[in-house]
Amino acid sequence: MTPPALLFRRADEAAAALAAAATLPGPPLLLLLSAPAAAAWPGAAVIAAMVAGAASRHPGVPHRAALDCGTAAGLALDALRQGWRLLVLEGTHPAFPQVAGAASSLGATVLPEAPLALDLAGLDLRRPAARAIIAGHILRHTAASGSTP
Repeated sequence: MTPPALLFRRADEAAAALAAAATLPGPPLLLLLSAPAAAAWPGAAVIAAMVAGAASRHPGVPHRAALDCGTAAGLALDALRQGWRLLVLEGTHPAFPQVAGAASSLGATVLPEAPLALDLAGLDLRRPAARAIIAGHILRHTAASGSTP
């Protein structure tokens, strides 16, 4: 089962997702999904730093992070070398099977498409309503998937 997914572009969005989950019973497992093709820009290392920063602010929240590599198979392989263990690479890419095979040998997973996610762009994270939207998304998808840490 896929945990509730939240698409982030900025460090404060990743932190807001984990902060919202921290207020919920459990807290539930989350999937922090990078923006489309984020492996190209801002890059795997920057996205990893965003996730690490958010996790350090909310250490009790279980989560996984997925780096979207778009159609860049070479960047997906580089992300694997950097330690990423969950990637998104367009499933129709000719190199998808080879990248997925390399990932599997490392205990990593490559998804052929991004899971459905709440896009945090456009939410004013300073407002309680935005936090409620995030928490509601998490609760709905946790109940639907049975997702637990």
